[in-house]
Amino acid sequence: MSDESAPSYCDFCRLPRPAGTIEAEIGGERYVFCSTHCRDAMASADRVFTRYHGHRRFSPGVEAIDAVLPQGCPRNAFLLCSAQAGTRVGALQAELVWRALQRDEPAVLVTFQEPPSSVVERFVTLDWNVLPYLESGQLRFVDCFSYRMADHGEPHGAVSPWNTHLATAVAPATERVRDPTDADEIANKLETVLDGDGGAAAKLQRGASAADPGREPMVETGIVVIDSLTEFGSLVQPVQAYDFVKDLRADVCKARFVPVFAGATYGGDAGAFPHDLAYVADGLIDCKLDGEIVADGLVKRMRVRKLDGVLSYQRWIAYEFTAGRGLVPFDPEAQIERAGADAEASDAESEETGTDEGDANDETEESDAADGGGNGDDGSGADGEGGDDDGESGEDVPDGTDDRANAEAGGPASEQSTVSGEDRDDQSPD
Repeated sequence: MSDESAPSYCDFCRLPRPAGTIEAEIGGERYVFCSTHCRDAMASADRVFTRYHGHRRFSPGVEAIDAVLPQGCPRNAFLLCSAQAGTRVGALQAELVWRALQRDEPAVLVTFQEPPSSVVERFVTLDWNVLPYLESGQLRFVDCFSYRMADHGEPHGAVSPWNTHLATAVAPATERVRDPTDADEIANKLETVLDGDGGAAAKLQRGASAADPGREPMVETGIVVIDSLTEFGSLVQPVQAYDFVKDLRADVCKARFVPVFAGATYGGDAGAFPHDLAYVADGLIDCKLDGEIVADGLVKRMRVRKLDGVLSYQRWIAYEFTAGRGLVPFDPEAQIERAGADAEASDAESEETGTDEGDANDETEESDAADGGGNGDDGSGADGEGGDDDGESGEDVPDGTDDRANAEAGGPASEQSTVSGEDRDDQSPD
């Protein structure tokens, strides 16, 4: 029931009420509506909308994306993830799916570049276990890759036991496309998964009967992720590719209110399909490698270039992926400054330590010198003084004087003098 102190919202759709509203009494309660359509709907409905945008917006759960979308992401949006090779867009898609599963919403992955078992392995490398969600049917695959494999993705003897385990786990949750060059078959398989029945074969693989209604249809809940529209574009003619994307946006995003995140990796030509779909896509997410921030290195950066219907901040955010946490944003320039400050502090500490060690060495040398001077005075002070006097006077001392001094001292010099004398005798003529 409306309240004068409450905001002027329609009591049924919860949209703001303009001037000239409509009142009605239903079940003994007085209500105010924005239109006769809402009044008539209220009379026949068993519930009302609690929030007018509750079914229209959601938080993707990826930290870098949530930071630039303060109002969330529209549920009826088709978002193109235009990514440069090497930016790990596959890990970004895995996190989008994982966050949806954590919100207790269903998720559908359409794979063109690798089999579903390899996609599950990517979740495992990020420390995310999706096997329970595969078993419950909350996570489903549309496999457009296994047609390339001779066994159509079935495990065989040449596969490792671990890959066999993953392949058998994902098989009941997978709808295989026999001919991905047929865009209609892909659309039909996707619609089957979105409707929740999964087909009779999938039900039997889950252990359910063919009459089992399966899951609830995906309407206003969950997400759809396509790993690579670039690969899809290489399989079909350009006209078919454009029509497929436009029909997908209309049937899934606009009709069901289920957002679609489609990957598009570019290497050389960034203006070819599907990167030229900027006018069709409701949102554009750019991922690139920046080589200007760090010398001799590349930094992954992303931004939300546009997103219709909500406020968005178009700024670049550096990121990296960490197991268990997913995409982690960071500021490379701040980290460089912090690393430089730490290096300067370490150098200053090293210099201070070196100065202290030098002072200690000087004190040790002075102590050793003092000890050595005392020993010289006790042992041969006269010789030391005599040598100094001779050096200062600069007078030549006769050889005989040296011999007599050495002889009196009994040192090695006397032996040298004797040897020298013998040498002179040997050199004298007979």
